[in-house]
Amino acid sequence: MRIEIIGQIEKINGKDVSYGDFAERYLAKNQPVVISDFTEDWRAREDWVNENGRPNLHFFATHFGKSRVQVADCDIREYTDQKRLEMSVTEFVEQWTDNSIENKGNSVLYLKDWHFVKEYPDYTAYKTPALFSDDWLNIYLDSYQMHEDRDNFQKYDQISCSDYRFVYMGGKGSWTPLHADVFRSYSWSANVCGKKRWLFLLPSQSHLVYDRYMKNCVYNIFEEVNETKFPGLKKTTWLECIQEPGEIIFVPSGWHHQVYNLEDTISINHNWLNAYNLSWVWDLLWKDYKDTEESIEDIRDICDDFEAICQRNLAANTGMNLNDFFIFMSRFSLGNMVLLQSYSDKHKTLNSCSSAMAKNMLLNLSTIQKIMMMMISAGGITAKEVYLDLQETLDGPQFLRFVRDMGRTYAMIHKEEEDQALSSEELLQKLSSFADPKMQICSPKDLVEMINHHNTFTSYLLP
Repeated sequence: MRIEIIGQIEKINGKDVSYGDFAERYLAKNQPVVISDFTEDWRAREDWVNENGRPNLHFFATHFGKSRVQVADCDIREYTDQKRLEMSVTEFVEQWTDNSIENKGNSVLYLKDWHFVKEYPDYTAYKTPALFSDDWLNIYLDSYQMHEDRDNFQKYDQISCSDYRFVYMGGKGSWTPLHADVFRSYSWSANVCGKKRWLFLLPSQSHLVYDRYMKNCVYNIFEEVNETKFPGLKKTTWLECIQEPGEIIFVPSGWHHQVYNLEDTISINHNWLNAYNLSWVWDLLWKDYKDTEESIEDIRDICDDFEAICQRNLAANTGMNLNDFFIFMSRFSLGNMVLLQSYSDKHKTLNSCSSAMAKNMLLNLSTIQKIMMMMISAGGITAKEVYLDLQETLDGPQFLRFVRDMGRTYAMIHKEEEDQALSSEELLQKLSSFADPKMQICSPKDLVEMINHHNTFTSYLLP
């Protein structure tokens, strides 16, 4: 079965597009694009690349050799992914070098999902471009854990679920099977060195690469695919891209893609989400929740807490459950409200023309409010003891760091002056303007009402 390639991914110069233009043309429209001229000053492109343009494997073995990493064997399928091995970076480099020199014909290995930034916070390999910095996911995880109940998620160690910033390294011929990204998030991928070939499928055709039960996805679009199991594949049309060294590709939500390294390659990849793709995240979470519930329906009557089991299984399978999502959105909303209050106090205005940064945060709140309304309609939060205590949140050092990171990020994205860092006392003062610090947010309804109250309080500043 041959796939039909109908077009190429657009390429632009990053210096020619503002954040507002990028958000309007690519984030809001969910369109892929390749961007150049963002990586020239990255330390990674100096330290990690030899003069011949190939990976400097000796540098990795010398400086990061003891790190334990996940390595995919590209020649062995294991369930829906490639077989994963764990080894040190030094061991990976040795196997890669041996295979290259001796041409043994061994399996092609591909180091994937290395949480390099978290493991080496003092080594600044790169700077996230402003176009990709409205990153709720990684800003949040820099201050909080995704799973509140750590006892129930022992499989997630401190590094493995700490962020969604990754380094990938693989020789020519290494590849990634067909997939759509975690949480249906956005992703960006920068080639530090080497070339990649990307094949993209429009979200409107995603159902064509699944079986009739929408459970199993095609693994490799270039293999012999069972036409009885996947009859839709022959109807698919694809976009293609050759990504050159130094280029960054933006992968929108819900676009299935398969990727090949055409040369020895190192890449830096982030997954992220924000107001423009939050509905994709919610849709996936709710679908996966209903699938999880259905899969264990036969034990409902004998479980003391069926809902807790559903939430635990959802977190294990998807990486986030409904409770995690609710707490995430509550903290993020609170941070936006505090920053907006600080902005309005300083500038004495919050009108629609006053500030791109203020408009961005107002968009954040309105989007979260819409998603919480969907959650209410779906009956999303029913587990016991899921709430956010405002006083406890404000007293915690994590929230202060979280708000400061948010403020710094939005000021950078929109090239506005950053407000002075807020203290814990100032946070309490800002919050007290529109909410009772003794309040608890116990449900999506509570969060919707709090956002409404905040909007009502600030409405006198709006035109």
